[in-house]
Parts: sequence; C-alpha cells; structure tokens
Amino acid sequence: MADSITGGERGREDRLTDRIGLGVLTRLVHRDLVDEVLADTGRTERRRRLLPARVVVYFVLAMTLFFDDAYEEVMRKLVDGLRFLRSWDEDWQVPSASALCQARARLGADPVRELYARVARPLAGVLLHALCVLLAGQQRLDH
Repeated sequence: MADSITGGERGREDRLTDRIGLGVLTRLVHRDLVDEVLADTGRTERRRRLLPARVVVYFVLAMTLFFDDAYEEVMRKLVDGLRFLRSWDEDWQVPSASALCQARARLGADPVRELYARVARPLAGVLLHALCVLLAGQQRLDH
C-alpha cells in the first residue's frame, strides 16, 4: 500500500534527510549547468528517451549520496525527492537496473568529469569527494 506522505511503500525507509540531500544536490548543480555540460561534451539527446541525459547525470550524482543502495532504489529516491520538490511527473515509473546501467554507460564519464571541474571547490565537502570516487569508478567502466 502506498504511503501518501513519502510516496513510497509502507515499511520502506524514506527519510527526510534523503529528500534534503537531493534538494541540496539540485541546488548545488543547477539544471542549466547540467545542460551546458551535456552540450559541451556532446551528450545531448538526438531523440526523446525514458532516461534523458540530464536525469542520468542527477542519477549518477545521487549514487554518491546513496552508495549502499541498488540502482533502482537510488532512482526511486531521486524521483521521490524531485516529486517532493514538485519537479517530477507523478506517472513516471522507475526503470530496471539494466536500463539504468545502459543509460549510465551511454552518458559516459566526460559529462561527470566536466561537471566536477566546474563545481568542485576546496572545502566543498563529502559530496565532491564521493563524486571523485564515482568518477574513478566510471573511468574503470569505460575501459
């Protein structure tokens, strides 16, 4: 049964801190910056996809916040956080782990690397350190 407050199933852990973390993430890395980075790295879509490149970028960033969770759970938290901020379509369904993995591979490391170069600052904290770790993992996937 759905929980009207969290948007998730009853019994599933859905902490307010998850939503706060995603809210900070979307404020720290604005969608215009993500779109600019995607254009500069040649990763803009030629056709409409279930997982647009911008969403995949936020998914990769969310993986740094929820590194212990499965792909589908990270995406669920991302989408629930965006729904909480009234920035997401209520009817959208979380794709499979396979679709998320393919989308991440399609995105590649260049946009994440460029985004890091534009956002990283000394004292920026754990999020940026986690982004470095994730980028290193993405580079291994590309080789």
